[in-house]
Amino acid sequence: MCHPLLSLFLLFGIAPTTLYAQKALTPAPELFAESAMAIDAMTGRVLLAKNIDQKRPVASTQKLLTALIIAEKGDLDSKITVEKTDGLIEPRNLWITSGSRYTRRKLLEMLLMRSFNDVTKCLARDHSSSQAAFVDVMNAKAAQLGMNHSHFLNAHGLTVEGQYSTARDMMKLARHAIANSDIRNMVATKESTFTYHGGKTIPIKNSNDLLHSYHECIGLKTGYTEASGRCLVCAAHRNGQVVLAVILGSTWDGVWTDSESVLRWGLDNLNRM
Repeated sequence: MCHPLLSLFLLFGIAPTTLYAQKALTPAPELFAESAMAIDAMTGRVLLAKNIDQKRPVASTQKLLTALIIAEKGDLDSKITVEKTDGLIEPRNLWITSGSRYTRRKLLEMLLMRSFNDVTKCLARDHSSSQAAFVDVMNAKAAQLGMNHSHFLNAHGLTVEGQYSTARDMMKLARHAIANSDIRNMVATKESTFTYHGGKTIPIKNSNDLLHSYHECIGLKTGYTEASGRCLVCAAHRNGQVVLAVILGSTWDGVWTDSESVLRWGLDNLNRM
């Protein structure tokens, strides 16, 4: 039986493409990012690497780990109750209030699409009874995934001294995240809605600009703090092939240029390597 991470052909409902004759590579893109990595998602073959073992803050891209833990536990269609301890953390909150009830699925979608920190705290507390206990789960899961150069101290990714990961470790996480059907569908969702406990409904637009500007993009997760710079874990699909990219420590506008250029370059050159 194939390892699930090598079965993305089936996950995307596509057939493996045939191999082509070796051709000359086009030049790799110049990047603003301090760390970057791209792989063939089907095989794990490394296509591009820049400072991939440099430890650094990764901001909200680490919410992919939070999301994977929540998604793998399941029972996503059950409702959970927001508690006071879930609280608000700037700069981004959905403003869910204590006592209101929502399905785990809808909250997980909001975490992945728009990176709301109060939603993230709610899901983490619901999973493990406290934020501290959930952090222990995060680090245990990271170790299980082989993320040996990462350490996490909160579920949401805001800067804390001693919290870090690497491009290589985040790529390991990305491969597992995109192999999960619930996460894969949510990170590819461009627009949705959220209905509050009292009945008010608001539109939600995915914060991953590549989904709106680059038709081959299929997710995954944005991130930004002053310490981390602009970060994006992203994927693109073309003709039965998928490239995954991790971009860390880029600039405000450069993160989109970096990400799209790496994904396009990877897809263009997959069969030339």
